[in-house]
Amino acid sequence: MKTFENITRIKITHAPTPLEYLPRLSNALGKKIYIKRDDCTGLAGGGNKTRKLEYLLAAARNEGADTLITIGGIQSNHARQTAAAAAKFGFSCHLILADVKGAPKKDYYHNGNVLLDKLFGAVIHQVDDSLNGEELAEKLAVKLTLAGKKPYIIPVGGSNEIGSLGYIRCAKELAVQIRAQKLSLDYIVLATGSAGTQAGLLAGLIIENIDIPVLGICVSRESVLQKALVKDLLERTLVQIGMSASLAKDRVITHDGYYGEGYGIANQATIEAVNQCAKLEGLLLDPVYTGKGMAGLIDLAKQDKLGSNILFLHTGGSQGLFAYSDIF
Repeated sequence: MKTFENITRIKITHAPTPLEYLPRLSNALGKKIYIKRDDCTGLAGGGNKTRKLEYLLAAARNEGADTLITIGGIQSNHARQTAAAAAKFGFSCHLILADVKGAPKKDYYHNGNVLLDKLFGAVIHQVDDSLNGEELAEKLAVKLTLAGKKPYIIPVGGSNEIGSLGYIRCAKELAVQIRAQKLSLDYIVLATGSAGTQAGLLAGLIIENIDIPVLGICVSRESVLQKALVKDLLERTLVQIGMSASLAKDRVITHDGYYGEGYGIANQATIEAVNQCAKLEGLLLDPVYTGKGMAGLIDLAKQDKLGSNILFLHTGGSQGLFAYSDIF
């Protein structure tokens, strides 16, 4: 039977990432707020995709691939980290990046993550967001194969049952830190988009027999759709490590009150959350993921809906701030 510990990975992450207390934000909210600093994973400025790429690159190498293809928005954090990982381990990298209508445009196409993608040597294919990224990736893979390359497609956000294994490892790491710091947490809060981080974290907590609720603050879609996406991936991830998909029952919680007009489009609550964390804690969030996640945490904490002890999983993204200079 396949078990988690014998699945091949390539070590990339600077781990364990810190688990810290946020005293000034805690004082402002009247709660104890903790943070898991997965913005400090090391690769290309850090972020949650580094953990996923440990398993995805191992899978690509096992298949004999020499080229990585992935998909995202123009300012995709996942694309940045994939490009960096490709450079680090000798893969070529092609990024299919879709425009995001409604995002500020002054610095959007040449600063932030896009600038870093180019520095890492990735080939960027900019496309309209009306096109199907998965279909474009498949067509590009065929073209590269005919040219003698061996491509490996990584899905949006690195979020499949392979990439999600990275957040099982994070959950195991978190379990050690919680016990060492003698923390009693009422909720873990994170931004949820492509679903791999929330699904993997839940799978890891199930393995560790930890029943802390994990609330995913939606960044791009309605809660009913996001919940179904996470639940499906959680089930597939559990099966991937030889566990029962039934263990996913009643574990997925999402909230869609904070994503505004859609993916990559910041709203006032997000801007205020980014500013508040910067001014109170010297902490950098981003307007696409972590800013929306923190906006949800702040509002729900003020409504006393998250208990007294809350952990925020910081999934990175601050590099994207430079593309959103208009709104700050």
